[in-house]
Amino acid sequence: MTRSLGRPRTPAGYAATKRAIDIGVCLIALPVLLPIGLLCALLIRLETPGPILFAQQRTGQHGVRFPMFKFRTMVQNAEELKASLQHLNILPAPDFKIIDDPRITRVGRWLRRWNIDEIPQLFNVLKGDMSLVGPRPHALSHNHRRAAAALERAARRDVDRRAAPDVVRREHLRPVALRAPRGRARHHRLVAGEGPRDDDVR
Repeated sequence: MTRSLGRPRTPAGYAATKRAIDIGVCLIALPVLLPIGLLCALLIRLETPGPILFAQQRTGQHGVRFPMFKFRTMVQNAEELKASLQHLNILPAPDFKIIDDPRITRVGRWLRRWNIDEIPQLFNVLKGDMSLVGPRPHALSHNHRRAAAALERAARRDVDRRAAPDVVRREHLRPVALRAPRGRARHHRLVAGEGPRDDDVR
């Protein structure tokens, strides 16, 4: 019995297939990229002191945080120099990016140009932290910005809901004539959201 090509896959089957593709591609690519990675590690160590790898906290599927690995492309005290370069930041806080960042090393510029600094992320893929297919894991600053925006939208909706009855009372109240016995003066009342009825029209 064959499955129709037009039938959608189950989430479990899709996840298993994607996981198998991730592992297969990594196992094929590692023998080729591993010598390049060893050469990069040697160049990083020869140029500047400090660790070879840089780990940044990212948020993966279901909000799980994990350290995403890259080859270090900046000087060892890059975080300490950030405060003195805040005036050159081109992104809204808490993100930080400047053009021609002086903290990037010569080897780091070459690694970034060809995206070779991302080779260590293959180990993240093998661990199951991230996938070769799908959206890129967000940095924590991005998540903080999204959470703040969501809270602001929720607060705005709450304010709009509280103000809605007042708006209805102000905008939809209008005088409606009531039928009065002959010889008596007609009087009016305010009816919220209700126009004149048929028996009020002469």
